[in-house]
Amino acid sequence: MSVEPFSCLSVVMPAYNEEATLEACALRVLASPWTAELVIVDDGSVDSTAEVATKLGETDDRVRFFRQPTNMGKGAALRRGFSEATADFVVVQDADLEYDPAEFSELLIPLLDGRADVVFGSRFLAGRPHRVLYFWHSVGNRFLTLLSNMFTNLNLTDMETCYKAFRREVIQSIEIEEDRFGFEPEVTAKVAAGDWVVYEVGISYSGRTYDEGKKIGWRDGVQALKCILRYSPIGERLRSRV
Repeated sequence: MSVEPFSCLSVVMPAYNEEATLEACALRVLASPWTAELVIVDDGSVDSTAEVATKLGETDDRVRFFRQPTNMGKGAALRRGFSEATADFVVVQDADLEYDPAEFSELLIPLLDGRADVVFGSRFLAGRPHRVLYFWHSVGNRFLTLLSNMFTNLNLTDMETCYKAFRREVIQSIEIEEDRFGFEPEVTAKVAAGDWVVYEVGISYSGRTYDEGKKIGWRDGVQALKCILRYSPIGERLRSRV
């Protein structure tokens, strides 16, 4: 399907201490012809993230900026951002330049032609470049994806991906309970439970190191395990029998 780009996308961008990359990432988002609005949620940053976001809003009226009172976590920031989204479709965009807004069209096509309600951008499908980084991160990611698939009966290759795109009414109908990185398995489980049509497309990935600002750690992996068990339909049925 070939579609002429038009403004139909709310880009929700959580940001915590991202002064080094926020402006560059936001400008890439705003350069996309698909972007109707950029919803930046500063998660209680202690650097100049808020000042950078404010400046962006002063130069482009598509930027809407919200600030959390304290550092509450990525899930909490996304919960706020989703509630503020107004365009037909919504995508999550981290502020760290790991994901390329030039690939919004890949995520949107299955939504625009009515095939999908939700689209995951997979870093592991063939054909897209990605930076080579941590072996054990990739092992952990694939393990969590496998476990999530077992409990949701989906066949995703990258449950933990940032790039998740939704019809707006879908994501706004989902109650996000997790405040931190547990958002990923939680929303995946709730999408599966809602019986929405899910597609997956290949994306590129330019991951960063911990020295460059990467924040997710092993504790978040443990929490992801708990969330898979807590929110999946199978997990709920198992708990109801206890």
